[in-house]
Amino acid sequence: MPTYEYKCEACGHTFEKFQSIKARPVRTCPACGKKEVRRLLGTGAALIFKGSGFYATDYRSQSYKDGAQKDKTKAGASEKGAETSDGACTGCKKAAGTCPHRDKE
Repeated sequence: MPTYEYKCEACGHTFEKFQSIKARPVRTCPACGKKEVRRLLGTGAALIFKGSGFYATDYRSQSYKDGAQKDKTKAGASEKGAETSDGACTGCKKAAGTCPHRDKE
């Protein structure tokens, strides 16, 4: 439910009212009792997200996470230590026999 801001045209009193969207606007001023209250156009309330759970990746299924991990592992293996057609490493672009990635294996 939103909070609406009102202003009395007779006395200048401004106030806020927490009410349903379907509720009728307030017409009587709580300060002076006259029926000259108007609802003001406000900027609205700020929306504040706290905690986790606000990103698309927060609710991924376990099977999606497992598949992504396999793809990541597969991509990492093909980048470092793999050879191009001329024998150079695809990860560091060093010539065959000088790659530090393949020397570790």
